[in-house]
Amino acid sequence: MENKKIPYKIYLDENEIPEYWYNLRAFMKNKPAPLLNPQTQEPATLEELSNVFCEELAKQELDDTTKYIKIPDQIRDFYKMYRPAPLVRAYCLEKALGTPAKIYYKFEGNNTSGSHKLNSAIAQAYYAKEQGLKGVTTETGAGQWGTALSMACSYFGLDCNVYMVKCSYEQKPHRREVMRVYGANVTPSPSNTTKVGREILEKFPGTNGSLGCAISEAVEVATNTEGYRYALGSVLNQVLLHQSIIGLETKAALDKYGITPDIIIGCAGGGSNLGGLIAPFMGDKIEGKNNCQFIAVEPSSCPTLTRGKYAYDYCDTGKVCPLAKMYTLGSGFMPAPSHAGGLRYHGMTTTLSQLYADGLMEARSVEQTSVFEAAEYFARVEGTLPAPESSHAIKVAIDEAKRCIETGEEKTILFGLTGTGYFDMISYEKFHDGIMSDYIPTDDEINASLANLPKIK
Repeated sequence: MENKKIPYKIYLDENEIPEYWYNLRAFMKNKPAPLLNPQTQEPATLEELSNVFCEELAKQELDDTTKYIKIPDQIRDFYKMYRPAPLVRAYCLEKALGTPAKIYYKFEGNNTSGSHKLNSAIAQAYYAKEQGLKGVTTETGAGQWGTALSMACSYFGLDCNVYMVKCSYEQKPHRREVMRVYGANVTPSPSNTTKVGREILEKFPGTNGSLGCAISEAVEVATNTEGYRYALGSVLNQVLLHQSIIGLETKAALDKYGITPDIIIGCAGGGSNLGGLIAPFMGDKIEGKNNCQFIAVEPSSCPTLTRGKYAYDYCDTGKVCPLAKMYTLGSGFMPAPSHAGGLRYHGMTTTLSQLYADGLMEARSVEQTSVFEAAEYFARVEGTLPAPESSHAIKVAIDEAKRCIETGEEKTILFGLTGTGYFDMISYEKFHDGIMSDYIPTDDEINASLANLPKIK
């Protein structure tokens, strides 16, 4: 098929949008360990999870046997407003690098939220509306998830309360205002508005916050407010399920030209975009249909997979969420205020953690100045200004393409461009002014945090 000219952008027709989500866990031989009730340390039940999440989402969270789950028509109709998302052949990048590699990226930034997050936000808002709820609460790091959920709640007429990590709240005021345009109430986290927020502020005065802090606050409000449930933008199995739309579209587009990637790369914070991108390809690998290399890329300032421990831990700083077996830096780990706010999470989704533990996926950590160098290079060559989170994947994609120059291999590289960076100009400004630094936590800092992991009976 390679003699057939591959277009710059491969589009599917809107009628080719997948009708089912792909449940990767159902294809895994070693299933992710179950969530545990933090009080009893027994597997969390549907009833317990339904007190936090919408009931249908709680069912999805626990389902590791159903391979394909039907996408409701209302969600699929909403998808048609911005999907299918294009798969782009990075011809200009290939030429600039002088690489024999073929580079593709799935671009998820073609919607007002600016990222892939809308894929799950609209699903979670839909199920909240179907259950007759008044609204939802959530956290957000860089702001893409909060923006996406604000849009989805506006579409269904639901209230949306967002706890935004403090450093991002201050770094990205315009992202905050987009959320308010869609009717959301946005609070910097940790805050004085919740019990857990006050406790965190007392323990860590002057903290810049973390996703773990913001999750604790959002869960507290959701579980103590009639008619509300909590919505999470990453980490959970239900979110990876919804994000499988990314991988399904990508695979369908590549299949049109008989292309199978050799390497698939994605940035990794909680794991939603990477899990969604790799889902059908990983399922094929498990079934022996390909030998693809999967690479998770995380910031050196928050090296969950590369330096964390595979153990049960709290999903939030306030220790109110279920326990998850995952690669973790400890729920009390406070990452440096890096500019990739969406990657500042102490743990990794249980699904990707299991795949990593089984050797089916590898991980690399990269420093943020090198990430911004790659982002700027990509913007100048390919014309799209990438989000700092996505640029972690760009950095490693470029590294792999350069390696192909050395080896002469014509590998096919695929990476996820999860969103645009137009709300990240303060970060780009610091990079251009030479005042951006690289912070790498010491072993002592990580070990001190890991020392507080819960004791599992």
